Amino acid sequence: MHITQATIEDLNRVVPLFNLYRGFYHQTSDLPGATDYIQARLENGDSTIFLAEIDGEDVGFVQLYPTYSSIAMQNSWILNDLYVLEGARKHGVGEALMKRAQQLGKETGANAIELSTAINNTRAQHLYEKLNYIRETDFYTYTLHL
Repeated sequence: MHITQATIEDLNRVVPLFNLYRGFYHQTSDLPGATDYIQARLENGDSTIFLAEIDGEDVGFVQLYPTYSSIAMQNSWILNDLYVLEGARKHGVGEALMKRAQQLGKETGANAIELSTAINNTRAQHLYEKLNYIRETDFYTYTLHL
C-alpha cells in the first residue's frame, strides 16, 4: 500500500472516490460537481487529501480541513472525509489513512484531530476507537442548515 498527498495533478484520481464517498452518505452522484469541489480545495489549499493505492489502484482517501482552537490557542484539523472502496476494506487501508492524518497533525503542531461519523457507522467507530480517538460526551453538536 502506498499513501501519497494529493495535488491538483491527482484530481482525476480523487474525484471518483469522493463521488463514491458522497454516495455512501446517500447523495446523488455528481461527477462534475465533485470535480469542481475537489479542484477548488486543491487549488486553494483549503484541505489536505491523502490517497491510498494498492497495486496501482486507488482504493481510498482521507480529507482534512485546517481549523483553530481558541481554547488551546493552537491549530487543529477536522477529518471530514474518509472513504475506502468496499473491496479494499478490512485490509488496513482506513487505518493507514488515519495514521497518515495523525502524522500530518504532528507535523503541523496541531492540538487535535476532530471528526464526526454517522451513529450507525459502527465499522468506522471501531476504527477510530482502536486508534485512540475518544468519543466526546461534554458537548452537543448543533447545525444550522442554510
